[in-house]
Amino acid sequence: MTERRDLLVALAGQQNAGKSTLFNALTGARQHVANYPGVTVDKKYGQYGDTEGRVRIVDLPGTYSLTSFSLEERVARDFLIQERPDVVVNVVDGSNLRRSLHLTLQLQEMELPLVLALNMMDVAAGRGLEIDPQRLAARLDVPVIPTVGRKAEGREALRGAIRARACDHRETAAAVDYGELEPAIGALVEHTTTTPELAAVPARWLALKLLEDDAQAQRQLRERLPAPQAEALLQEAARRRRDFETQARLDVADHLAACRDQSVGQLLEGVVERREDRPRTTLTERIDRVLLNRLAAPAFLVLTVFLIYQVAIVWGYELTNYTWPLLAGMRELVAGVLPDAGFLVDPYTRALGLWLVDSANTLLNYVPIFLILFALIAVLEDSGYMARIAFILDKVLHRFGLHGQSTLPFILAGVFAGGCAVPGVMATKGIPDNRARMATILTVPFMNCLAKVPLYTLLLGIFFVEHKALMMFYISTMTIIFALLVAKLLTRTVLRGEETSPFVMELPAYHLPTLGGVLRRAIDRTWLYIKKVGTIVIAVAVVVFTLLHLPGLSDTRMADFEERGRAAVSNFEQAMAGNAYDWVASPEHITPLLNYYNDYKRAKLNASGAEGSRAVKARFERRNPDYFPLVAPPKGDRDARQASRQLRKLSSARKSLRREMKEERITSSILGIIGRGMEPVTQFAGFDWKINVALLSSFAARESSVATLGVLFQQDEDQNATLEQRMGEETRAGGATALTAVAVILFFALYPPCLATTVMVKVQTGSYKWMLFSIVFPTLLGLGVASAVYTIGIVTGSSGIEMMSWTYFGALALLLLLGLFTGPGRRRPVALTTAPEHG
Repeated sequence: MTERRDLLVALAGQQNAGKSTLFNALTGARQHVANYPGVTVDKKYGQYGDTEGRVRIVDLPGTYSLTSFSLEERVARDFLIQERPDVVVNVVDGSNLRRSLHLTLQLQEMELPLVLALNMMDVAAGRGLEIDPQRLAARLDVPVIPTVGRKAEGREALRGAIRARACDHRETAAAVDYGELEPAIGALVEHTTTTPELAAVPARWLALKLLEDDAQAQRQLRERLPAPQAEALLQEAARRRRDFETQARLDVADHLAACRDQSVGQLLEGVVERREDRPRTTLTERIDRVLLNRLAAPAFLVLTVFLIYQVAIVWGYELTNYTWPLLAGMRELVAGVLPDAGFLVDPYTRALGLWLVDSANTLLNYVPIFLILFALIAVLEDSGYMARIAFILDKVLHRFGLHGQSTLPFILAGVFAGGCAVPGVMATKGIPDNRARMATILTVPFMNCLAKVPLYTLLLGIFFVEHKALMMFYISTMTIIFALLVAKLLTRTVLRGEETSPFVMELPAYHLPTLGGVLRRAIDRTWLYIKKVGTIVIAVAVVVFTLLHLPGLSDTRMADFEERGRAAVSNFEQAMAGNAYDWVASPEHITPLLNYYNDYKRAKLNASGAEGSRAVKARFERRNPDYFPLVAPPKGDRDARQASRQLRKLSSARKSLRREMKEERITSSILGIIGRGMEPVTQFAGFDWKINVALLSSFAARESSVATLGVLFQQDEDQNATLEQRMGEETRAGGATALTAVAVILFFALYPPCLATTVMVKVQTGSYKWMLFSIVFPTLLGLGVASAVYTIGIVTGSSGIEMMSWTYFGALALLLLLGLFTGPGRRRPVALTTAPEHG
């Protein structure tokens, strides 16, 4: 019987080699995402089982080399050194082997059991490339498995190779001869192999890193050896490095890269051949001639953004007509298990429980929109067009003091929507120029993060029903305009410094996205949103609930409300005198009857069609046959009809009292006082105290703005209306217009980052000063813009859509003016397309 053995496998490879797709094919749904300890790079891990045990796979960050210049490279390299996985699967792009094999040679130098996954073989075949995997395997002395990750082709063969390689303990010979540098390498290897403390570190790899003057390798050496011994070895490496560079007149790193490139060329001789019957211009290149055309590229990008919002926001919003009844039904279930409502004051557990349900429901109602939105973004990513977006935008970014690598943080933060500012700020670590990096950190929060979308959708559903797509197009692209204008301002003032460096990037080949991959990405991202609603938003809702209920009504005001309530009950008792149902006017029946009446009215509102209405009647008749004639009087029963009218009057009086009590309690609460205290300033932007409170709560988490509005614009006991319906009626009655909504949208777009993002700003900048600046500056800017737009709109009598249009095109004109006439003379970005291989 074969002994079962669990394996740890690392998936390593360059970006755009299909590594994540192959990871999904290997692990299926059994995968998780976390962070590597101490860093902000995602760790994706999963597992599968075979006949010999469990295989755990860690998907390392995509990297082109194992240097320590970027965080991703350091994370991947540290994992390989410290964890020493049983097998490393090196995923390479079969259509671009020349560039991919550089990483393969570096992995061999780390003395790790290696399997080469020759991925994207369908793309290689489409380009007329014929690859001989057996010859390549013989030359590298490692197993080579052809795969097509997105179709799961080669998966079982790869799993078999992983298990076989884990059982094969032979060492693989180094594949690269570094010529004149070999004596220095050999001398350092001799030093390291005779040092017990360095036994776990690959000797040849460490020697190469020390000769490269690699800071991370030097740090590891100092951590493992006593100071005198470590310094002696470092001095030896420095001396040999100086001797080589003086003699060869060449930097060690350049020499290593040249030798590896020469080795790759020798490896590929006779391995890759091109069929002459295939056209030399690939499909990717033909598509790029159109999509990256100087005139067509911006137009296609704008059209793409518009279509995303038309499909996700406008058409997707129609699906909420089906989700809201489900959420309303869930609220009814929760209300049924909570303590019954009181006549004027509910038990604390009921009030808090329904508050939390209403907060969550308000946001969960947008889940269909996010599913569609994330699916569309996944299509852009998997197809290869997302990288083109980065290339197109770089031509604009460099004119505003930003760097090409600023594109990724903006995309992660939500260029389209659905991102998050926290990973956006994290991703700025890869920007080499500090000025551009700081400008990116401070403007990333302007992007349309996932948490902003519910408020935008809410306001558009109330005030811009006929202009949803246009408004979402304005919002999504205006945030980019604002970010560029602010970046220009910051880099010319508080961030004055060196010019940004050139941007070199690789454009992957176009691929047809798979349905499974798109659905998995959409579901995973939507689930993260749902988890956030269930954690952070609920926590904020509890805090807001507490602050809105403290200090509560005074004894005098409470006594006044109770007296008015007793008067309403007394009127009901008098009206019911002599009625056959006068027994319901007794104290023990008043409150249960009112609750029964409100539950019935709410259920009738949610019922669909005549059949649903009959089902509601049958259910409530079974629930309490004695009360039922008062809510649904039978024909010919005069006493029941009279009792029903009196019950309706009492319910209306109770509803008015409860609403008045709630308004007064909220107004006099801690948050109410703060919100009203802000009105002298925010009134110029059209904000009332409720909007102020919602915006304050959103500092903790953006979603909390809508959740807070959902409970501030309270729901009566006999209703189950959406927030759009409740807020629309009350705001219009209070004088709010589409112009007010525009001011809120503009302020929210420029609003300071949420609490989690401000903490990340502190982490990335290492400065409380910049963290404070990231809060104060956007607050003043957002309030200034919102106040100016609202005031001008009031003075000129312009509508909301007119002022939004004027603001948009005014900001766009300013952007074009600054971009055309004041842009820095930085080099244009260089795009490395996946050019065909030649044998």
